[in-house]
Amino acid sequence: MDLRALLRRTAMNRPAVLALALPGATELRPAVEAELRRRQWPVVDAPAAADLLVVCGVPAAEGADWLDDIERSMPAPAVRVVVGVGEGEARQIALALDAARRELIERAVAPQPAEHAEHMEHMEHQEHVEPMEHVHHMDHQGHDHDSHMDHMDHGTHAMGDIAGLPMAERADDRDGLRLDRLHVPFGPGLSDWPAGLILRFALQGDVVQGVEVDHLPVPAVQRPPFWDEPWLRAAHGEEVTRGDAARRRCAAHLDSAGRLLAVAGWDDVAARCRRLRDELLAGATRTEVVGELRRTVRRVGRSRILRWSIAGLGRLPADRARAAGVTGPALAADGDAYDRLLMWLREIERGLEDLDDVRPLAPDDRSGPRGRLDGPRSPSQALLDVLPALLTGAEFAGARIIVASLDPDLDELALAPATGSAHA
Repeated sequence: MDLRALLRRTAMNRPAVLALALPGATELRPAVEAELRRRQWPVVDAPAAADLLVVCGVPAAEGADWLDDIERSMPAPAVRVVVGVGEGEARQIALALDAARRELIERAVAPQPAEHAEHMEHMEHQEHVEPMEHVHHMDHQGHDHDSHMDHMDHGTHAMGDIAGLPMAERADDRDGLRLDRLHVPFGPGLSDWPAGLILRFALQGDVVQGVEVDHLPVPAVQRPPFWDEPWLRAAHGEEVTRGDAARRRCAAHLDSAGRLLAVAGWDDVAARCRRLRDELLAGATRTEVVGELRRTVRRVGRSRILRWSIAGLGRLPADRARAAGVTGPALAADGDAYDRLLMWLREIERGLEDLDDVRPLAPDDRSGPRGRLDGPRSPSQALLDVLPALLTGAEFAGARIIVASLDPDLDELALAPATGSAHA
């Protein structure tokens, strides 16, 4: 083994991982994140930085081309592993990650095929001659600019998409000026993003002019949505304690807060929220988590920088929320992304007092982490319905903050017939 192969093998011992979840696999995602943290494998948020793509949930036979696109965007040696929902998930996850690392190492140390080397030589040659062709093309533009513009006008349809994005069109902006408008899809293959959510933005500059909300198909499963499980099991007559419900609510809010903080650039506090989430899901007692959890809540709640960076984004007054059918923390927050984050933190602190409560959960208690579970629509369907109004007019950089501050759970759409997509 030469030195380069040895270095590649060493690097693949701790591969950089891009982890994505599909609808119906919510329970798997925290388990995968916990296993990656235990192994100290770095988690990245872009395909270009990833060695290993971990897909939580089995994709449908059709309509999963976006996963192929992500894998093709990863540098060699790229490996994709799918972790399915099943019994013995922790062991299944560990085995899948072990197998993926072995494959990565095998590919990393394998000698370069001769044809690949020839291809690389050809590419180097192309890189050498391309600038001359480009100069010739630019010279041609200078002599025949009008004909070139004619060619561009006619070529709009012929050229089609560029890097997967359609050509810009013209439309009036909010001031009545006629400017370029670009259509940009967002999701579903993003980290810290609701599983399966797709937003199709219409952008003018960095301002969202409109958005269409769509999502991947949500599989109908026998099991209730993971985050709503205690309340729905109790409603069906199963024995569930108030402590179980409080534990799941705290874990759900820590998961949501972790996503929002990660999107806002608070990676260390986001990681702490996720570790506390996993400890609660693993059955940690109140005494074991209360100290660090309260320190984390205080740090987030007292940060002026965090408040400055996300306050004012996605303002949703209570009357608008109520009219749209929103319930739960998003309604109670009666404000913007920062208010919704604080509401999660308050509910976590209140839930701490009930963690060890062994009294049975009332069957008619349907107040899940994202809202009422006995309404005409699922809580997350209501959150999806208000997204277009909250995003339209916002700057593109703030769009992910707004989405993360609502954090809809698409698994809840299986509770009631989905209404399809919404438009601004």
